[in-house]
Amino acid sequence: MKMKKFDVTALGELLIDFTENGMSAQGNPLYEANPGGAPCNVLAMLNRAGRKTAFIGKVGQDIFGNRLRAVLEEVGIDTSNLVSDGDVRTTLAFVETFADGDRDFSFYRNPGADMMLGEEELHLELLADTRIFHFGTLSMTHEKVRRATKKAVVAAKENGALISFDPNLRPPLWKSLEEAKEQAAYGFSQCDILKISDNEIQWFTGEEDFDAGIRRLRSQYDIPLILLSMGREGSRAYYKDLRVEAAPFLQEATVETTGAGDTFGACCLHFVLEYGLDHLDEGKLAGMLRFANAAASIITTRKGALRVMPEMSEVEEFLAQREGKRS
Repeated sequence: MKMKKFDVTALGELLIDFTENGMSAQGNPLYEANPGGAPCNVLAMLNRAGRKTAFIGKVGQDIFGNRLRAVLEEVGIDTSNLVSDGDVRTTLAFVETFADGDRDFSFYRNPGADMMLGEEELHLELLADTRIFHFGTLSMTHEKVRRATKKAVVAAKENGALISFDPNLRPPLWKSLEEAKEQAAYGFSQCDILKISDNEIQWFTGEEDFDAGIRRLRSQYDIPLILLSMGREGSRAYYKDLRVEAAPFLQEATVETTGAGDTFGACCLHFVLEYGLDHLDEGKLAGMLRFANAAASIITTRKGALRVMPEMSEVEEFLAQREGKRS
């Protein structure tokens, strides 16, 4: 890949995840305000890997928006195209975590600042200076930010960037799941790298079997690298005629799964930046999945994600310990 200022630029939602953190003396749940949003979770992990990253989005000119900007700067994400809006508030999400670590979300976004990013607010020179452009569907739920997202995709592609896409389905944010499918289809048609979860491939293709779902997806869209995250079942990579699978690293200390998929996806992008997209082989794909699974496993033991991503050395040490036990 051509040398550019940024390795990965992402566009999308930046918000506060309020996650349960104990009970008050009166028996009421206490919530911790964790910085979040899938695109920035991805960037935060990439920064841990030594990559240069930038974010495009919008927050409110309020307490939460100011804190989010400060956190991005703290972890090393470029914020030159993070817009502050004095007329709308920063988006909030309240996260309920179930006993198995799965989650449910309640969003306060009517409207939220992330929905209000306009195409005229994009810094096109930033999109011209990135190796990979990453986005998801939460920046496509409403027309204004949808136009901005699509303009960004076009600008990045015209300047030779690879396109990375994560559907990141959140049904409560869509008027209908048919509209969500339509916008996901746009992402599939544009991307070179797709990170998709087990439930998302079943939802989009109607196939219960994951391999059948991937075959159906590939029959419709020419996506060079598809990364399938399967939670407690591990992960798979589909590349040319290869199908590579890696087992998960399950932990008794898991507290929630927030950010696990984003951490996984970020590690895979790190490997693509390292090796390119044209000459991957079974060994590289297997190593990529093992590393990504390990990093995702670590993040499940922590509250939140963006601010607590693991260091590369920590993931390597974790892998050495776990794979030593397996052998």
